[in-house]
Amino acid sequence: MELPPGPRDDPHAWDDDSDPELEPDPDAQAEAYVARVLSPPKLGLAPPRAPPLPAPTVSLGALEPWAASKGPTVAVPGLLSLPPELLLEICAYLDARLVLHVLPRVCHALRDLVRDHVTWRLRAQRRVRAPYPVVEGRRLPQRLEVSRCQNLLGAQKEDFDWPKACIELEQHLSRWAEDGRRAEYFCLADGHFASIDSVLLLQGGTLCLSGSRDRNVNLWDLQQLGVDPSRVLVKTLGTQKNSTHKGWVWSLAALDHRVCSGSWDSTVKLWDMAADGQQFGEIKAKAAVLCLSYRPDILVTGTYDKKVTVYDPRVGPALLKSRRLHSSAVLALLADDRHIISGSEDHTLVVFDRRANSVLQRLQLDSYLLCMSYQEPQLWAGDNHGLLHVFANRSGCFQLVRSFDVGHRSQITGIKHSLGALYTTSTDKTIRVHVPTDPPRTICTRSHHNVLNGICAEGNLVVAASGGLSLEVWRLQA
Repeated sequence: MELPPGPRDDPHAWDDDSDPELEPDPDAQAEAYVARVLSPPKLGLAPPRAPPLPAPTVSLGALEPWAASKGPTVAVPGLLSLPPELLLEICAYLDARLVLHVLPRVCHALRDLVRDHVTWRLRAQRRVRAPYPVVEGRRLPQRLEVSRCQNLLGAQKEDFDWPKACIELEQHLSRWAEDGRRAEYFCLADGHFASIDSVLLLQGGTLCLSGSRDRNVNLWDLQQLGVDPSRVLVKTLGTQKNSTHKGWVWSLAALDHRVCSGSWDSTVKLWDMAADGQQFGEIKAKAAVLCLSYRPDILVTGTYDKKVTVYDPRVGPALLKSRRLHSSAVLALLADDRHIISGSEDHTLVVFDRRANSVLQRLQLDSYLLCMSYQEPQLWAGDNHGLLHVFANRSGCFQLVRSFDVGHRSQITGIKHSLGALYTTSTDKTIRVHVPTDPPRTICTRSHHNVLNGICAEGNLVVAASGGLSLEVWRLQA
């Protein structure tokens, strides 16, 4: 349900950030927060399940006759004399990257076949055998004339990258085949002495940062996995004698080689990984920093005092504006060139329009969101009931289009979504690997001895943050 704008939605009603507040005890505040927000449900009390929205009735099978009759059969002897549907069948046995990059160089006929997005749409449908993607430019009716299908699919070329999606899907399915037996597993348990609550992969997965309740941010060199275990842990960031921060490290974000860490000590520290992890800035906030988003022109924080605050990391970093967008703590946050999207313990999702400098939407939910992953036009989010929600960005307006139960029994603490892959972690002590179809198909589940607090995937590395003081790492086939 979308709420009407409130009195705080005045575009000029930014806080002057001068309201006096009592200095909180960061440890006591953090412990109370975890007990309230992240404690697993009591036994026997099943969390409420949102009724699934009706599944789409679109069948891509209706497109196959058109794909087979796009044009006359090539009137030359040999392979190219085959009907298009047989050429597609042969291509299905070839690696998607080879089809995309090599076949167009063979001849014009194969080039035209490969450049047609319907070719890739059908290939993806063959692989997943379920409605995919969950959100796309337009839904196709089951029966349309060939010309209308062609026009609609042509309009979707900019909305969804079908060749890239096929490559990611096939790579993801191959890497996690046979219940993930091909993935190499590593447990990094010697770097922290308290729960790890945030994890971040850098430089294509070669480096990793972890933030912990021991107040430290550790830097790991994942290229040393299985090579020299003593060199995997590189260093602890910062020059303080005992820790990186004075409170629990709760959030991490990166922009190229620059990294920021947010803590319950109400500070954000900025680090330059190109300069051996040296600190180059610090932001003193008014409350615990629970979530971060780092963009080229802005650094955005979501804090315990219900505020979303925007800084300019290029100057100082200088405070640009602070606004109380919620009536409770801000738990999840992301930003792009146009929007700042924040989820709160008050069960709302707020979309702020950066260009208009005003609240664009305020959506009331049945739960609160703990994590989000955005790749336009799809926003995936995990909530405190163990459910996944998918929002669609339709011309700047976000709509809840699907809610899924993917098997988690308590809070979803981490989510990573891409065109062809989906990962989730939960306080139910599991990491689940899915295909992002409608509904998501779980292809692998890994159980842990403690709660899992976050997930990051980059390159051929997947890393989960554990409440059991360790980083759980999977190295996949390249």
